[in-house]
Amino acid sequence: MSPKAMFPRAISPKAMRPFNFSAGPATLPESVLQRAADDMLNWHGSGMSVMEMTHRGPVYLGLFEKVMADFRRLLVLPEHYKILFMQGGATAQNALIPLNLLGENRKADYVNTGHWSTKSISEARQYGDVHVAASAESPVDCHGPSALAVTPSLGTAHNSSSRGPEGPVAIHPFSYIPPVEHWRVRPDSSYLHICGNETIGGVEFHQWPDMKSLGAPNVPLIVDMSSHILSRPMDMTQMDLAYGGAQKNLGIAGLTFVILNESLITQRVNAPLAGCPTIFDYRKVLANDSMFNTPPTYAIYLTGLLLEWIDAQGGVAEMGKRNAEKAALLYGALDASAFYQTRVAKNARSFMNVPFYLPDDRLYEPFLAGAKARGLLNLKGHKAVGGLRASIYNAMPIQGVQALVDWLNEFEKEHA
Repeated sequence: MSPKAMFPRAISPKAMRPFNFSAGPATLPESVLQRAADDMLNWHGSGMSVMEMTHRGPVYLGLFEKVMADFRRLLVLPEHYKILFMQGGATAQNALIPLNLLGENRKADYVNTGHWSTKSISEARQYGDVHVAASAESPVDCHGPSALAVTPSLGTAHNSSSRGPEGPVAIHPFSYIPPVEHWRVRPDSSYLHICGNETIGGVEFHQWPDMKSLGAPNVPLIVDMSSHILSRPMDMTQMDLAYGGAQKNLGIAGLTFVILNESLITQRVNAPLAGCPTIFDYRKVLANDSMFNTPPTYAIYLTGLLLEWIDAQGGVAEMGKRNAEKAALLYGALDASAFYQTRVAKNARSFMNVPFYLPDDRLYEPFLAGAKARGLLNLKGHKAVGGLRASIYNAMPIQGVQALVDWLNEFEKEHA
């Protein structure tokens, strides 16, 4: 059966689902949900639901191996890169990465670009000497030629309150990526960690740092890729480890992926720190094919359906094209307005999470109520920063973004 034939159902106008802009767990394609519903009582004639299967039986192992193979293929991974399926989310990896990779010198460098970077840094400090190589906590003009993020311009206007000679000055904390000449990476560090996409602040790396140019050619690059995995083509060999939770672009909560260069844990650091639980030792997880203990079987199955859905849409390149179009549509509407405020430097804007603000705090309640009435859900910003946020992951159709833009325009006419 062709990939497209496996996802035949379209949403009828009478049964239109709301557009869910949640940051995670996030919206899923209706065709994927329908397939999961169809499979619920009897997966492929097995007489069992995936929820009931033993993870060591031949039926589930066949499913599991296909998910792994599909994931590898879509990531375009070379043989020496391995995939681990774990549990605990990206938050658990904040501890497991230093436990597994610090090694004898116990040095780790981090770049702080927002809420999730801050959490990673705080956790890692429990295990070793953590150095913040660069931080976006302070305002800086980041639109010069040395800025690392290279997002194409997504509009000509910008309503930041101040401007520099080459574009707007980022005046809010964690609204940009620090220019690379400000980075100070220790050449003997065990690794450099970055958060590839800050879901709360809406800051995204659109290219990866060159460790050689940073004066640390032997320092492995670690990337939190929770919220933009498979959102566009990426060269995974530019990093030594990527990790994240599946509940944004890969399925449902409960599954954590770790993608790593095998030599990182077999040659560079061949044992975790003393006290690391055996179940969280990457080497044990790899040796047991991610089944050292019972894996999150149903979450893995749902990830498999999402991978098949990506294939059916045209692959990762098509996802990248669609996501760029959605981001351009939404940022274009925000930039054209004097009513809404965006705070992220243009060259670091996330294609996945778009935070924006209203001119008066009293307007948030009617905005959200009106959005809900129009089938636009979960637009409230994170409690750490307030405002509004639209998460437009792979499964969000451009029709959902257009519906949001229509509401933005309508609300502005009523309240400007």
